[in-house]
This record gives sequence, C-alpha cells and structure tokens, in this order.
Amino acid sequence: MALVTFSNPDFKDKTVYAVAGSHTETLLKLAKENKIPVQFDCQDGECGHCLVRVTSIDEKDRMGYFLTDKEQTVLKELGKLTQDQIDQLHVDDMPSEWRLACQMIVRDEDILVEY
Repeated sequence: MALVTFSNPDFKDKTVYAVAGSHTETLLKLAKENKIPVQFDCQDGECGHCLVRVTSIDEKDRMGYFLTDKEQTVLKELGKLTQDQIDQLHVDDMPSEWRLACQMIVRDEDILVEY
C-alpha cells in the first residue's frame, strides 16, 4: 500500500492509503473517494484542470512513471514540460513532477500531491 498525502494551502493536508498496482486507481479517483477537492473537468486527460505536482516522500528510490500521450500534450501546452524534458525523463526512467491526476496511476510509493 502507498500513502498519498494531498496538500493545498487552502485546505488541511490529508493522507490516505492507496492500493498500489491497481490499473484503475488514479490520483483523481482516490481524491474523489476521499472527498479531497482536486479540481477537474473532463476526467480524460485533455483539459489540464487536474494538474498536480507530485513528489516522493518515500525512503526508496523514485519509481518511473510514464506520462500518457495525453499528459505529454497537455503538459507541453501548459508550459510545464518541453519535449526535450519529456525525452530526458524517458531516458532516465524518472517521473515528472507535473502530472494530471486523472491519468496518474498510484504505485507502491509514498507521495505528496500538491493541488
């Protein structure tokens, strides 16, 4: 199980357990189930409203997370990542700090999600 801490300056931090490895347990789904007010609109990775910043708070090495094609497109449009940065993330097998909550699947890693 992973511990996911949701943080926002307007709300109290909330830490929840997430079932790691589920292919349907996105950050957005986890937030909605726990009544955490992460903004969203399309829920399909096309609008960018659910943009979050994710950092590891685990003692383990970071786990690689592949950005979906939709995330890559939206994150470039929002100016959060360049194509060169995306290419380097693939080479280094490192996760991006910027994700779309509706696209990121929770893994076995304790993380801080700033929304």
